[in-house]
Parts: sequence; C-alpha cells; structure tokens
Amino acid sequence: MKSSKSLFNNGATVYIKETGQEVTIIKSQYVKNMKRFSYIVKEHPGTFFFEEELETDKN
Repeated sequence: MKSSKSLFNNGATVYIKETGQEVTIIKSQYVKNMKRFSYIVKEHPGTFFFEEELETDKN
C-alpha cells in the first residue's frame, strides 16, 4: 500500500538537482521498505533516482 502519492508522473520533464540536467521520467515505483518513490529516466535508464534527487524547476 502506497503511503503517499508520487510527486512526478510518467512523461514529466524534471531536473536532476546535482547536475541540473533535464530528464524525462519513464517509470516510477514505490519502494515499500524505504517508504518512498524511485524514478527511472529516459536519459539514464540503468540508474534510478529518488524524489529528493529531482526537481521541477532548474535552479
């Protein structure tokens, strides 16, 4: 059971906080034991990111 709603939807364009790179989310998944969402992005399909590593506005 999901404890909260995902911040980002599939197909959303977001930025990686550390690099500022614009990426597109292709898959989101709730990680039950960590109680948070992980995301796979089109530009780095072999890596996943957590919500706190992504942002909607580039700073």
